[in-house]
Amino acid sequence: MKTDNLWLKYTEEDMTKVKEVCDRYKQCLDNGKTERECVSQVVKMAQQQGYRELHSVIEQGGRPVTGDKLYAVQMDKSVVLFQMGKKPVSQGMRILGAHIDSPRIDVKQNPLYESDGFAYLDTHYYGGIKKYQWTTIPLALHGVAVKKDGTVVKISIGEKDDDPVFVITDLLIHLAGEQMAKKADVVITGEKLDLLIGNRPLKQSEEEDKEAVRANILKLLSECYGIEEEDFLSADLEIVPAGKARDLGFDKSMILAYGHDDRVCAFTSVFAMFDLAGEVTDHTLCCILADKEEIGSVGATGMASQFFENTIAELVAAAERESQLLVRRALANSKMLSSDVSAGFDPLYADAYEKKNAAFLARGLAFNKYTGSRGKRGSSEANAEYVAEIRRIMDDAGVMYQFSELGKVDAGGGGTIAHLLAEYGMNVIDSGVSVLNMHAPYEVVSKADVYEAVRGYMAFLRA
Repeated sequence: MKTDNLWLKYTEEDMTKVKEVCDRYKQCLDNGKTERECVSQVVKMAQQQGYRELHSVIEQGGRPVTGDKLYAVQMDKSVVLFQMGKKPVSQGMRILGAHIDSPRIDVKQNPLYESDGFAYLDTHYYGGIKKYQWTTIPLALHGVAVKKDGTVVKISIGEKDDDPVFVITDLLIHLAGEQMAKKADVVITGEKLDLLIGNRPLKQSEEEDKEAVRANILKLLSECYGIEEEDFLSADLEIVPAGKARDLGFDKSMILAYGHDDRVCAFTSVFAMFDLAGEVTDHTLCCILADKEEIGSVGATGMASQFFENTIAELVAAAERESQLLVRRALANSKMLSSDVSAGFDPLYADAYEKKNAAFLARGLAFNKYTGSRGKRGSSEANAEYVAEIRRIMDDAGVMYQFSELGKVDAGGGGTIAHLLAEYGMNVIDSGVSVLNMHAPYEVVSKADVYEAVRGYMAFLRA
Protein backbone atom coordinates (compact mmCIF):
# COMPACT_ATOMS: atom_id res chain seq x y z
CA MET A 1 0.00 0.00 0.00
CA LYS A 2 1.50 3.33 -1.11
CA THR A 3 1.08 6.44 1.01
CA ASP A 4 2.17 9.80 -0.36
CA ASN A 5 4.16 12.39 1.53
CA LEU A 6 1.62 14.48 3.42
CA TRP A 7 3.23 17.79 2.57
CA LEU A 8 2.13 17.29 -1.05
CA LYS A 9 -1.52 17.13 0.03
CA TYR A 10 -1.70 20.01 2.48
CA THR A 11 -3.40 23.30 1.67
CA GLU A 12 -2.30 26.64 3.13
CA GLU A 13 -5.03 26.21 5.75
CA ASP A 14 -3.61 22.80 6.65
CA MET A 15 -0.12 24.30 6.94
CA THR A 16 -1.41 26.87 9.41
CA LYS A 17 -3.05 24.17 11.53
CA VAL A 18 0.11 22.05 11.45
CA LYS A 19 2.11 24.98 12.79
CA GLU A 20 -0.42 25.71 15.53
CA VAL A 21 -0.49 22.11 16.73
CA CYS A 22 3.29 21.72 16.65
CA ASP A 23 4.00 25.02 18.40
CA ARG A 24 1.61 23.86 21.11
CA TYR A 25 3.35 20.50 21.26
CA LYS A 26 6.87 21.97 21.46
CA GLN A 27 5.83 24.13 24.39
CA CYS A 28 4.47 21.05 26.18
CA LEU A 29 7.75 19.21 25.57
CA ASP A 30 9.77 22.11 26.97
CA ASN A 31 7.61 22.21 30.11
CA GLY A 32 7.40 18.43 30.56
CA LYS A 33 10.77 16.70 30.65
CA THR A 34 9.83 14.31 33.45
CA GLU A 35 6.67 12.36 34.18
CA ARG A 36 5.95 14.60 37.18
CA GLU A 37 6.22 17.71 35.03
CA CYS A 38 3.98 16.14 32.39
CA VAL A 39 1.28 15.28 34.93
CA SER A 40 1.44 18.74 36.49
CA GLN A 41 1.12 20.35 33.07
CA VAL A 42 -1.76 18.11 31.94
CA VAL A 43 -3.68 18.71 35.18
CA LYS A 44 -3.26 22.47 34.83
CA MET A 45 -4.52 22.36 31.23
CA ALA A 46 -7.38 20.06 32.24
CA GLN A 47 -8.54 22.41 34.98
CA GLN A 48 -8.57 25.25 32.46
CA GLN A 49 -10.87 23.07 30.32
CA GLY A 50 -13.27 22.58 33.23
CA TYR A 51 -12.05 19.18 34.45
CA ARG A 52 -12.60 18.33 38.13
CA GLU A 53 -10.70 15.88 40.32
CA LEU A 54 -12.69 12.63 40.42
CA HIS A 55 -12.13 11.72 44.07
CA SER A 56 -13.06 15.23 45.24
CA VAL A 57 -16.32 14.98 43.29
CA ILE A 58 -17.06 11.59 44.86
CA GLU A 59 -16.23 12.81 48.39
CA GLN A 60 -18.67 15.67 47.93
CA GLY A 61 -21.40 13.21 46.94
CA GLY A 62 -21.37 14.17 43.28
CA ARG A 63 -22.68 11.85 40.59
CA PRO A 64 -20.87 12.12 37.23
CA VAL A 65 -23.31 12.81 34.39
CA THR A 66 -23.13 13.28 30.63
CA GLY A 67 -20.68 16.00 29.68
CA ASP A 68 -18.78 16.01 32.98
CA LYS A 69 -15.01 16.21 32.67
CA LEU A 70 -12.97 14.47 35.37
CA TYR A 71 -9.37 13.52 36.12
CA ALA A 72 -7.45 11.36 38.60
CA VAL A 73 -3.74 11.35 39.45
CA GLN A 74 -1.55 8.56 40.78
CA MET A 75 1.44 9.68 42.87
CA ASP A 76 2.02 12.67 40.58
CA LYS A 77 3.38 10.34 37.89
CA SER A 78 0.31 9.00 36.07
CA VAL A 79 -2.95 10.69 35.15
CA VAL A 80 -6.27 9.66 33.60
CA LEU A 81 -8.84 11.98 32.01
CA PHE A 82 -12.56 11.27 31.45
CA GLN A 83 -15.28 13.03 29.50
CA MET A 84 -18.60 11.44 30.35
CA GLY A 85 -20.72 10.29 27.41
CA LYS A 86 -24.44 9.67 26.96
CA LYS A 87 -24.19 5.92 27.51
CA PRO A 88 -23.30 4.31 30.85
CA VAL A 89 -19.59 3.74 31.45
CA SER A 90 -20.33 0.01 31.71
CA GLN A 91 -21.19 -0.01 28.00
CA GLY A 92 -17.58 0.80 27.23
CA MET A 93 -15.27 3.76 26.74
CA ARG A 94 -13.12 5.07 23.91
CA ILE A 95 -9.62 5.06 25.36
CA LEU A 96 -6.40 6.74 24.28
CA GLY A 97 -3.38 5.39 26.14
CA ALA A 98 0.25 6.50 26.10
CA HIS A 99 3.21 6.71 28.46
CA ILE A 100 4.97 9.82 29.73
CA ASP A 101 8.25 8.37 30.96
CA SER A 102 11.23 8.53 28.61
CA PRO A 103 14.72 6.97 28.63
CA ARG A 104 17.03 9.02 30.80
CA ILE A 105 19.64 8.87 33.55
CA ASP A 106 18.60 8.86 37.20
CA VAL A 107 20.55 10.04 40.24
CA LYS A 108 21.40 7.33 42.79
CA GLN A 109 20.40 7.46 46.48
CA ASN A 110 23.93 8.24 47.70
CA PRO A 111 25.22 10.11 44.68
CA LEU A 112 27.54 12.94 45.68
CA TYR A 113 31.28 12.32 45.68
CA GLU A 114 34.57 14.03 44.89
CA SER A 115 37.45 12.64 42.89
CA ASP A 116 40.71 14.49 42.20
CA GLY A 117 39.16 17.93 42.44
CA PHE A 118 35.91 17.23 40.61
CA ALA A 119 32.46 16.78 42.15
CA TYR A 120 30.11 14.19 40.59
CA LEU A 121 26.67 12.69 40.98
CA ASP A 122 26.61 8.91 40.71
CA THR A 123 23.86 7.65 38.38
CA HIS A 124 21.79 4.72 37.18
CA TYR A 125 20.37 4.82 33.66
CA TYR A 126 16.64 4.30 33.09
CA GLY A 127 15.27 2.38 30.12
CA GLY A 128 17.00 1.18 26.98
CA ILE A 129 19.71 3.61 25.90
CA LYS A 130 22.93 3.63 23.91
CA LYS A 131 25.10 4.84 26.77
CA TYR A 132 27.72 6.48 24.57
CA GLN A 133 25.08 8.87 23.18
CA TRP A 134 24.74 10.57 26.56
CA THR A 135 28.34 11.78 26.88
CA THR A 136 29.62 15.28 26.03
CA ILE A 137 26.17 16.86 25.56
CA PRO A 138 24.67 19.58 27.80
CA LEU A 139 22.46 18.02 30.44
CA ALA A 140 19.88 19.37 32.87
CA LEU A 141 18.74 18.16 36.28
CA HIS A 142 14.98 17.90 36.96
CA GLY A 143 12.99 16.45 39.81
CA VAL A 144 12.11 16.77 43.46
CA ALA A 145 13.78 16.28 46.81
CA VAL A 146 11.43 15.51 49.69
CA LYS A 147 12.62 16.46 53.18
CA LYS A 148 11.79 14.43 56.27
CA ASP A 149 9.09 16.90 57.27
CA GLY A 150 7.32 16.27 53.94
CA THR A 151 8.43 19.48 52.25
CA VAL A 152 8.76 18.93 48.50
CA VAL A 153 11.57 20.91 46.87
CA LYS A 154 11.24 21.20 43.09
CA ILE A 155 14.48 21.28 41.13
CA SER A 156 15.06 22.32 37.53
CA ILE A 157 18.59 23.36 36.59
CA GLY A 158 19.91 23.75 33.07
CA GLU A 159 16.95 25.08 31.09
CA LYS A 160 17.11 28.85 31.54
CA ASP A 161 19.59 30.89 29.53
CA ASP A 162 21.52 31.88 32.65
CA ASP A 163 21.40 28.38 34.22
CA PRO A 164 24.49 26.21 34.41
CA VAL A 165 24.37 22.86 32.62
CA PHE A 166 26.04 19.55 33.42
CA VAL A 167 27.92 16.95 31.40
CA ILE A 168 29.08 13.34 31.35
CA THR A 169 32.67 13.35 30.13
CA ASP A 170 34.31 11.04 27.59
CA LEU A 171 37.91 10.10 26.85
CA LEU A 172 39.70 12.29 24.33
CA ILE A 173 40.28 10.66 20.93
CA HIS A 174 44.08 11.00 21.27
CA LEU A 175 44.08 8.51 24.16
CA ALA A 176 41.13 6.36 23.13
CA GLY A 177 42.81 3.61 21.11
CA GLU A 178 41.84 0.87 23.56
CA GLN A 179 38.37 2.32 24.10
CA MET A 180 37.65 2.53 20.34
CA ALA A 181 38.39 -1.19 19.97
CA LYS A 182 35.52 -2.09 22.32
CA LYS A 183 31.98 -3.07 21.31
CA ALA A 184 29.51 -0.21 21.29
CA ASP A 185 27.61 -1.50 24.32
CA VAL A 186 30.73 -1.35 26.51
CA VAL A 187 32.49 1.71 25.11
CA ILE A 188 30.83 3.55 27.97
CA THR A 189 29.73 1.44 30.95
CA GLY A 190 26.90 2.31 33.30
CA GLU A 191 29.25 3.26 36.10
CA LYS A 192 30.99 5.77 33.81
CA LEU A 193 27.79 7.78 33.35
CA ASP A 194 28.47 10.02 36.33
CA LEU A 195 27.48 13.66 36.08
CA LEU A 196 30.15 16.35 36.42
CA ILE A 197 28.72 19.08 38.65
CA GLY A 198 31.59 21.16 40.07
CA ASN A 199 35.28 22.00 40.37
CA ARG A 200 35.50 24.94 42.79
CA PRO A 201 36.63 24.14 46.34
CA LEU A 202 35.18 25.69 49.45
CA LYS A 203 37.77 27.72 51.36
CA GLN A 204 38.38 26.02 54.66
CA SER A 205 41.11 25.35 57.20
CA GLU A 206 43.50 22.43 56.82
CA GLU A 207 41.91 20.68 59.80
CA GLU A 208 38.57 20.43 57.97
CA ASP A 209 37.39 17.87 55.43
CA LYS A 210 39.74 17.69 52.43
CA GLU A 211 36.85 17.15 49.99
CA ALA A 212 36.44 20.88 49.53
CA VAL A 213 34.72 20.75 46.11
CA ARG A 214 32.08 18.37 47.45
CA ALA A 215 31.68 20.62 50.50
CA ASN A 216 31.10 23.61 48.24
CA ILE A 217 28.35 21.76 46.34
CA LEU A 218 26.61 20.91 49.62
CA LYS A 219 26.85 24.56 50.68
CA LEU A 220 25.25 25.68 47.40
CA LEU A 221 22.47 23.09 47.69
CA SER A 222 21.71 24.30 51.21
CA GLU A 223 21.71 27.97 50.22
CA CYS A 224 19.71 27.59 46.99
CA TYR A 225 17.30 24.78 47.84
CA GLY A 226 17.45 24.27 51.60
CA ILE A 227 18.34 20.60 51.20
CA GLU A 228 21.02 18.49 52.89
CA GLU A 229 22.99 15.53 51.59
CA GLU A 230 20.66 13.06 53.30
CA ASP A 231 17.75 14.49 51.30
CA PHE A 232 19.15 12.70 48.24
CA LEU A 233 17.79 9.54 49.87
CA SER A 234 14.22 10.74 49.31
CA ALA A 235 14.64 12.42 45.94
CA ASP A 236 13.49 11.72 42.39
CA LEU A 237 16.16 13.42 40.28
CA GLU A 238 16.39 12.84 36.53
CA ILE A 239 19.16 13.85 34.16
CA VAL A 240 17.84 14.87 30.75
CA PRO A 241 19.18 16.78 27.73
CA ALA A 242 19.19 20.53 28.31
CA GLY A 243 17.47 22.92 25.94
CA LYS A 244 14.23 23.37 24.06
CA ALA A 245 12.54 21.46 21.28
CA ARG A 246 13.72 22.87 17.95
CA ASP A 247 12.52 22.95 14.36
CA LEU A 248 14.66 20.69 12.18
CA GLY A 249 15.64 21.21 8.55
CA PHE A 250 15.85 24.19 6.22
CA ASP A 251 12.12 23.66 5.60
CA LYS A 252 11.31 23.39 9.33
CA SER A 253 9.35 20.23 8.54
CA MET A 254 10.51 18.24 11.58
CA ILE A 255 11.05 18.64 15.31
CA LEU A 256 14.25 17.67 17.12
CA ALA A 257 13.70 17.16 20.84
CA TYR A 258 14.14 14.96 23.87
CA GLY A 259 11.21 12.76 24.87
CA HIS A 260 9.20 12.26 21.66
CA ASP A 261 8.98 8.66 22.91
CA ASP A 262 6.28 8.74 24.06
CA ARG A 263 5.22 12.30 24.75
CA VAL A 264 4.45 12.88 21.09
CA CYS A 265 1.61 10.40 21.55
CA ALA A 266 0.75 11.56 25.07
CA PHE A 267 0.33 15.24 24.32
CA THR A 268 -1.44 14.70 20.99
CA SER A 269 -3.88 12.42 22.86
CA VAL A 270 -4.46 15.18 25.41
CA PHE A 271 -4.96 17.72 22.62
CA ALA A 272 -7.59 15.45 21.06
CA MET A 273 -9.44 15.16 24.39
CA PHE A 274 -9.39 18.89 25.02
CA ASP A 275 -10.40 19.75 21.45
CA LEU A 276 -13.53 17.66 22.00
CA ALA A 277 -14.30 19.26 25.36
CA GLY A 278 -17.32 21.09 23.93
CA GLU A 279 -18.88 18.02 22.32
CA VAL A 280 -21.16 15.39 23.83
CA THR A 281 -20.27 11.90 22.66
CA ASP A 282 -22.15 8.63 22.94
CA HIS A 283 -19.41 6.81 24.81
CA THR A 284 -17.30 8.12 27.69
CA LEU A 285 -13.93 9.33 26.47
CA CYS A 286 -10.79 8.41 28.37
CA CYS A 287 -7.11 9.28 28.13
CA ILE A 288 -4.59 7.40 30.31
CA LEU A 289 -1.00 8.63 30.56
CA ALA A 290 1.10 6.08 32.42
CA ASP A 291 4.56 5.94 33.94
CA LYS A 292 7.23 3.21 33.86
CA GLU A 293 6.58 1.83 30.34
CA GLU A 294 10.27 2.05 29.50
CA ILE A 295 11.11 -0.43 32.27
CA GLY A 296 8.18 -2.80 31.88
CA SER A 297 5.18 -0.78 33.14
CA VAL A 298 5.94 -1.96 36.68
CA GLY A 299 5.32 -0.32 40.04
CA ALA A 300 2.43 1.64 41.50
CA THR A 301 2.45 4.22 38.68
CA GLY A 302 2.94 1.79 35.78
CA MET A 303 0.17 0.41 33.59
CA ALA A 304 0.57 -3.02 35.23
CA SER A 305 -0.63 -1.55 38.54
CA GLN A 306 -4.25 -1.48 39.66
CA PHE A 307 -4.49 2.32 39.39
CA PHE A 308 -6.49 2.36 36.16
CA GLU A 309 -8.86 -0.44 37.17
CA ASN A 310 -9.38 1.11 40.61
CA THR A 311 -10.19 4.46 39.03
CA ILE A 312 -12.73 2.86 36.68
CA ALA A 313 -14.29 1.13 39.69
CA GLU A 314 -14.64 4.49 41.45
CA LEU A 315 -16.15 6.06 38.34
CA VAL A 316 -18.64 3.24 37.78
CA ALA A 317 -19.68 3.24 41.43
CA ALA A 318 -20.28 7.00 41.35
CA ALA A 319 -22.02 7.16 37.96
CA GLU A 320 -24.01 3.90 38.09
CA ARG A 321 -23.69 1.67 41.13
CA GLU A 322 -21.01 -0.26 42.96
CA SER A 323 -20.58 -3.50 41.03
CA GLN A 324 -17.47 -5.42 40.09
CA LEU A 325 -19.40 -6.93 37.18
CA LEU A 326 -20.13 -3.48 35.77
CA VAL A 327 -16.43 -2.59 36.10
CA ARG A 328 -15.52 -5.71 34.12
CA ARG A 329 -18.11 -4.83 31.50
CA ALA A 330 -16.81 -1.26 31.26
CA LEU A 331 -13.31 -2.53 30.54
CA ALA A 332 -14.27 -5.39 28.23
CA ASN A 333 -16.65 -3.23 26.19
CA SER A 334 -14.08 -0.48 25.67
CA LYS A 335 -12.00 0.14 22.58
CA MET A 336 -8.50 1.55 22.73
CA LEU A 337 -5.66 3.05 20.76
CA SER A 338 -2.48 2.17 22.60
CA SER A 339 -0.35 5.02 21.35
CA ASP A 340 3.40 4.59 21.28
CA VAL A 341 5.96 5.74 18.77
CA SER A 342 6.88 3.64 15.76
CA ALA A 343 10.36 3.21 14.28
CA GLY A 344 10.60 5.58 11.33
CA PHE A 345 12.43 4.28 8.26
CA ASP A 346 15.97 5.70 8.14
CA PRO A 347 17.63 5.43 4.69
CA LEU A 348 21.08 5.51 6.31
CA TYR A 349 20.25 2.28 8.16
CA ALA A 350 17.91 0.69 5.64
CA ASP A 351 19.23 -2.82 6.32
CA ALA A 352 17.43 -2.87 9.70
CA TYR A 353 13.99 -2.41 8.12
CA GLU A 354 11.67 -4.38 5.87
CA LYS A 355 10.79 -1.44 3.69
CA LYS A 356 7.27 -2.26 2.53
CA ASN A 357 6.19 -2.78 6.17
CA ALA A 358 8.11 0.15 7.62
CA ALA A 359 6.71 3.43 8.95
CA PHE A 360 7.83 6.57 7.15
CA LEU A 361 7.97 10.12 8.43
CA ALA A 362 5.39 12.50 6.91
CA ARG A 363 3.07 9.68 5.87
CA GLY A 364 0.60 9.86 8.72
CA LEU A 365 -0.40 8.08 11.90
CA ALA A 366 1.27 4.65 12.08
CA PHE A 367 -0.74 1.60 13.17
CA ASN A 368 0.89 -1.63 14.28
CA LYS A 369 -1.39 -4.67 14.21
CA TYR A 370 1.14 -6.29 16.51
CA THR A 371 4.43 -5.39 18.16
CA GLY A 372 6.69 -7.70 20.19
CA SER A 373 9.91 -9.27 19.01
CA ARG A 374 11.12 -12.47 17.37
CA GLY A 375 7.91 -14.38 16.91
CA LYS A 376 5.62 -11.63 18.23
CA ARG A 377 6.72 -12.27 21.82
CA GLY A 378 5.22 -9.73 24.21
CA SER A 379 2.72 -8.59 21.60
CA SER A 380 -0.94 -7.70 21.73
CA GLU A 381 -2.26 -8.45 18.25
CA ALA A 382 -5.43 -6.67 17.16
CA ASN A 383 -8.02 -8.86 15.47
CA ALA A 384 -8.90 -8.28 11.83
CA GLU A 385 -12.40 -6.98 12.57
CA TYR A 386 -11.05 -4.23 14.80
CA VAL A 387 -8.37 -3.29 12.29
CA ALA A 388 -11.07 -2.94 9.63
CA GLU A 389 -13.09 -0.72 11.97
CA ILE A 390 -10.06 1.52 12.56
CA ARG A 391 -9.46 1.77 8.80
CA ARG A 392 -13.05 2.86 8.28
CA ILE A 393 -12.89 5.47 11.04
CA MET A 394 -9.70 7.00 9.66
CA ASP A 395 -10.89 6.96 6.04
CA ASP A 396 -14.25 8.50 6.92
CA ALA A 397 -12.47 11.33 8.74
CA GLY A 398 -9.89 11.85 5.99
CA VAL A 399 -7.01 11.04 8.35
CA MET A 400 -3.75 10.02 6.68
CA TYR A 401 -2.37 6.80 8.14
CA GLN A 402 -0.08 3.83 7.46
CA PHE A 403 0.51 0.31 8.81
CA SER A 404 3.95 -0.81 9.90
CA GLU A 405 6.18 -3.11 11.91
CA LEU A 406 9.19 -2.32 14.06
CA GLY A 407 12.09 -3.40 11.84
CA LYS A 408 12.93 -6.76 10.31
CA VAL A 409 11.53 -9.87 11.94
CA ASP A 410 14.84 -11.01 13.44
CA ALA A 411 16.30 -7.53 13.97
CA GLY A 412 14.75 -6.82 17.36
CA GLY A 413 11.41 -5.34 18.32
CA GLY A 414 9.63 -3.66 21.17
CA GLY A 415 6.49 -3.58 23.27
CA THR A 416 3.86 -1.13 24.52
CA ILE A 417 1.15 -0.98 27.17
CA ALA A 418 -1.36 -2.58 24.76
CA HIS A 419 -1.11 -6.13 26.12
CA LEU A 420 -1.94 -4.95 29.64
CA LEU A 421 -5.25 -3.43 28.54
CA ALA A 422 -5.99 -6.34 26.21
CA GLU A 423 -6.05 -8.58 29.29
CA TYR A 424 -9.45 -7.07 30.10
CA GLY A 425 -10.78 -8.37 26.80
CA MET A 426 -11.09 -4.97 25.13
CA ASN A 427 -10.17 -4.27 21.51
CA VAL A 428 -6.73 -2.65 21.41
CA ILE A 429 -4.43 -1.67 18.56
CA ASP A 430 -1.05 0.04 18.68
CA SER A 431 -0.79 3.41 17.00
CA GLY A 432 1.55 6.35 17.10
CA VAL A 433 3.97 8.72 15.44
CA SER A 434 7.04 7.60 13.49
CA VAL A 435 10.36 8.59 15.10
CA LEU A 436 14.00 8.67 14.05
CA ASN A 437 16.70 8.16 16.70
CA MET A 438 14.26 6.44 19.09
CA HIS A 439 15.61 6.36 22.67
CA ALA A 440 18.44 8.77 21.83
CA PRO A 441 18.85 12.02 23.78
CA TYR A 442 17.40 13.84 20.77
CA GLU A 443 14.72 12.24 18.59
CA VAL A 444 13.10 13.37 15.33
CA VAL A 445 9.43 13.50 14.28
CA SER A 446 7.62 15.03 11.32
CA LYS A 447 5.31 17.94 12.07
CA ALA A 448 2.83 16.48 9.59
CA ASP A 449 2.61 13.25 11.60
CA VAL A 450 2.05 15.17 14.84
CA TYR A 451 -0.89 16.94 13.19
CA GLU A 452 -2.34 13.72 11.77
CA ALA A 453 -2.04 12.06 15.18
CA VAL A 454 -4.32 14.69 16.73
CA ARG A 455 -6.78 14.30 13.84
CA GLY A 456 -6.69 10.51 14.10
CA TYR A 457 -7.22 10.47 17.85
CA MET A 458 -10.14 12.87 17.55
CA ALA A 459 -11.72 10.70 14.85
CA PHE A 460 -11.38 7.63 17.05
CA LEU A 461 -12.91 9.35 20.08
CA ARG A 462 -15.85 10.59 18.03
CA ALA A 463 -16.57 7.27 16.32
